[in-house]
Amino acid sequence: MTDSEQTPQQAKVLTCSDGVINGTREDKSGEALADFLTEHGFEVVERRVTADGTDNVEGALRSLTDGFAGLVVSTGGTGFAPRDQTPEGTRRVIEREAPGLAEAMRLCNPLGRLSRGLAGVRGQAIIVNTPGSTKGCVEQLGAVIDVLPHALRLLSDTDTSH
Repeated sequence: MTDSEQTPQQAKVLTCSDGVINGTREDKSGEALADFLTEHGFEVVERRVTADGTDNVEGALRSLTDGFAGLVVSTGGTGFAPRDQTPEGTRRVIEREAPGLAEAMRLCNPLGRLSRGLAGVRGQAIIVNTPGSTKGCVEQLGAVIDVLPHALRLLSDTDTSH
């Protein structure tokens, strides 16, 4: 095992929610994601909340990924409600899409088909969108958590075993 495989990879969690911003809802999904990432060997270095909406999500993701090498997981805003615009904000930020990740995440549960979430790359950061429900966000991240460390090593041009 190389040093880069022993050093915990870093992650950030972004909660996209008008309710959390306004103080009418607790950030349970952000907390669940942070716990899940920690349990899977990631070092969660930041948690942030932004209001729903394309511009808000875009701004938060740009800020979180500027100069960052690691994983950024968003929760919320991937459904069909009018303010669910996380994928639209994400699309403005990512440089390359990672459709295999998003597809695998949607397949973990029949309700996953209702998620419009994206996955992609900006610089040396991988961004994945998950739903706002506590169960759904962890389930969808769980569908790809096994391949993300390898993907991050590839993205950082770290020597891998293949």
